[in-house]
Amino acid sequence: MRRKLARGFNGGDMAPAKMSGLHSAASIPYSPLDQDGVARILEAALHLLADSGACFEPGTEADALLRRAGCEVSGDGIVRIPVEVTRRALATTARSVALWNRSGAAAIDIDCEHSWFIPGMTCIKVFDPVTGAPRESMRADLATIARVADALSHIDGVCVACKNVARSDAAGEVDEFLCLVENTEKPLFYLCENASSLATAIEMARIVRGGAEALRAKPYFLQIVTPLPLSYAASHIEQIILAARTGVPVSTGTVAIGGASSPITLAGCLVHCLATDFAGMVLAQAVRPGAFCIGSSDVNFMEPATGAIGSFAQASLGDLAAAQIRRHLCLPSLTSIAGSSVARRFNQDAVWEISSSLMQAFFSRPATCHYLGSLDQGLTYSLQALLLSNDLAMLLRKMWQGIAVDDEQLALDIARDVGPRGNFLGQIHTARHCRSQVWNSRYFGPNIPLSNSDRADEELFERIDADLKTIMNTHQVPPLPAAVAARLERFGLDRLSSEQPVLESLIGEFVDGPPSRTMTRR
Repeated sequence: MRRKLARGFNGGDMAPAKMSGLHSAASIPYSPLDQDGVARILEAALHLLADSGACFEPGTEADALLRRAGCEVSGDGIVRIPVEVTRRALATTARSVALWNRSGAAAIDIDCEHSWFIPGMTCIKVFDPVTGAPRESMRADLATIARVADALSHIDGVCVACKNVARSDAAGEVDEFLCLVENTEKPLFYLCENASSLATAIEMARIVRGGAEALRAKPYFLQIVTPLPLSYAASHIEQIILAARTGVPVSTGTVAIGGASSPITLAGCLVHCLATDFAGMVLAQAVRPGAFCIGSSDVNFMEPATGAIGSFAQASLGDLAAAQIRRHLCLPSLTSIAGSSVARRFNQDAVWEISSSLMQAFFSRPATCHYLGSLDQGLTYSLQALLLSNDLAMLLRKMWQGIAVDDEQLALDIARDVGPRGNFLGQIHTARHCRSQVWNSRYFGPNIPLSNSDRADEELFERIDADLKTIMNTHQVPPLPAAVAARLERFGLDRLSSEQPVLESLIGEFVDGPPSRTMTRR
């Protein structure tokens, strides 16, 4: 049964009133395409998979799964997926999932009716909190980002926002999951390159939740799988199979770059993205019909003048169109360009792009915005950008409340009583409603240092940075239960050998028959 009310939870001491991720109760999204355009793009994606196919690295269990599902599997890894097979997979895919926090006491609904805000993802640099200079990221930086996100009321989950660059191996990936578990109570969004890392993360999540069935009943994290356009490597294949079998929700999608890895046109890039999504969804449904595995490819474009990712107008329209097409299929859109910037540091350029892209989310209504805080074309993470995004997410949620139209809101009786030359300042009606739709921004509105105010003349960066330092110095994440923490100790970097990052006992449980060659380190 579809949930009608959002289940939100506060993040920490900085939280105002209890928030909700519901966006669909009082306003509607924007749809840039007409119905004929939606239908033609969908048909093109279906026929691209049927005629040209997608690449699945050969030699994995996917060969047999896709063949049994009715696909044409060639020896070189090209898999042609008949239109009816893709349609069947789309029909059986789960449309929603509840993602629960660490304690299992509260959840966010991943569906078409809610939007959630996530810091991310996988940056390889951070701005040093002391010097402000960019440097390689490490485990301590991921822990700090997770703790700050835990304190922010309008940040709803936590992703691997930055990497422990010094340990870019399977053991390091496992430790990143452990780092998230230790430093936030919020639901997790995880991604890794190694299927063995996912297997170990599932085992860790079972320990946190209290067993395999408890984790199935209350999923703790969503796995993000990142293939190339129309090309699934063995590690991506194994992650989808693992997640589908164990009940872990999955988002699978690529970053298509129009003009480079996909056609330069908006419609052509959308077709490429959707075809990539559908291929992964077909595999998941071949493993377990009804699995939550949703395509989430990002529509991006090459900036012709530089060759870098850019072209904001194209990317914005593509984002809106992708969200519309997924709504047409009743699928949540697990992607959005919102909250990130190509700017090399947190400056005026970054504030413009973050603000513009998040305001676009008001119209596109993605289920998740999971690039919040990412700067420098996805290379460098900024906590100041995350705090700005949190403030703007609050603005979106205030606007999503919509405009109520009833006798109380129309206020005709009061208008007649006051008359055409009256003053509404002293009216009880004004006092009753003056704050009901106010954006209680931490940095803008009354907190802008105007010339006629007594506020210090501080730049936006200074105001945000002062707030950040307060959070970092005061917010404490409740510790894990002692018994759970003790069982998770063996997954730490000091205990987990980089040569054997996953327990062998997991392999037989997750994979039918002998383990495939991608399930152990080579």
